[in-house]
Amino acid sequence: MSEAPVRERILAAVLHIIGTDGIAAVTNRRIAAQAEVSLGSITYHFPSQTDLLRDALLGFVTAETARLTDLAEQYRDTGLSVQDAASLTEQVVRDLAFDAERMAPFELYIQAGRDPELQAAADECFAAYDTLTVTILEALGVPDAAAIAPTLVATITGLQLRRLATGGAGTDVATAILLLVGGAQP
Repeated sequence: MSEAPVRERILAAVLHIIGTDGIAAVTNRRIAAQAEVSLGSITYHFPSQTDLLRDALLGFVTAETARLTDLAEQYRDTGLSVQDAASLTEQVVRDLAFDAERMAPFELYIQAGRDPELQAAADECFAAYDTLTVTILEALGVPDAAAIAPTLVATITGLQLRRLATGGAGTDVATAILLLVGGAQP
């Protein structure tokens, strides 16, 4: 296995297991086999399954937010229009392969609805997406970006879930963004 630290390997294994077989398949034995670590290292790093699930979700979103922030920074001073930004977002969405690690957060968000101990992590994740969206909208000159960001994030997330569930049918992210942002512009 990789030379990554044990904790990172455990979290990567958890995301992989969740994305391939669901949260019910997450067992310490399965994690240990996937991550190639000892059983004891799992409980050493994560005292409870809730801690494990929370950290896996937060870790994914932290990495994803950093990736998307880097992408947004590449275009910050290029004079993108809202239409250009919507098209770029559509392209990013289409280029994302739904591998196990990208499917796992959807399962974790649903689990947060059942497990109040995960709700704070899910809230933190959506807040990170909202903050990133506000930054991009403000760079585009969209007024009241903070008011529209949560709706835009929810729309993109919902369209991604639809894409996942249907195999890609009916997911026109660019059009949805333009409809929402267009209504927010003077």
